[in-house]
Amino acid sequence: MVKPLYGPDESTPQIWIFLEHEEGRFLNISLELLAKARELADQVGWSVTGLLFGERVEPLAPDAVAHGADRVLIAEDPRLAEFTVEAYGALTDREIRREKPSIFLCGATLHGRDLAGRLAVRFHTGLTADCTDLRFDPNRPGLLIAEVTGFGGGVAALIGTPEHCPQMATVRPGVFPLREPNPSRQGEIVKLEPNLDNVRIATRIVERKKGAAVDLTQAKILLVGGRGIEGRFDLLGELARTLDAEIGA
Repeated sequence: MVKPLYGPDESTPQIWIFLEHEEGRFLNISLELLAKARELADQVGWSVTGLLFGERVEPLAPDAVAHGADRVLIAEDPRLAEFTVEAYGALTDREIRREKPSIFLCGATLHGRDLAGRLAVRFHTGLTADCTDLRFDPNRPGLLIAEVTGFGGGVAALIGTPEHCPQMATVRPGVFPLREPNPSRQGEIVKLEPNLDNVRIATRIVERKKGAAVDLTQAKILLVGGRGIEGRFDLLGELARTLDAEIGA
């Protein structure tokens, strides 16, 4: 068994969340994770910390507190305006090493998967990917049990990493309900020094284009076509309009 960078005995009783945002708003998955983390933390008396990186993102911090965070760690820098795994990974790595949280959660998104995979390797810890549920082991408070389903939900695997920290998971968008925000909640907002001058950022965002369609993870009805329609997705259009559905493949 690979020795972790730190184990449960060295960890602090905290749940950390990687907070993703776009166009001045949190992605739903970040708010869903805050809601679930708040629920879990309240069961064992832990705290919830959100990591908020970007350029001019401080105005978002109170919203994270309202949705359940006890503390928000903010790093602002023009080099953080777009996600790069080099910059975000270096910052998250540094802060995790400094505080040693017991649990670190990301959304199962393009960026969340990229970041979580890199950090799991660096910390020699386990990573349960694309989870559909999170709970604590009733016999070992603080041991995170992540559920992963397959074959349309017909198979469920329950996975834990009892000797390795941080306990890490990426969570599928849309599996946890949103928590009603409480604007009166009080939380700590901490500004970090990014110190990115020595970080080699090999990725450069040249152009960003966003499609006009909605985020399929947020669609209430999804109409999916496969090989059988031989590429004729126009055939699904009328049915999709009747059902007020989005089209996927």
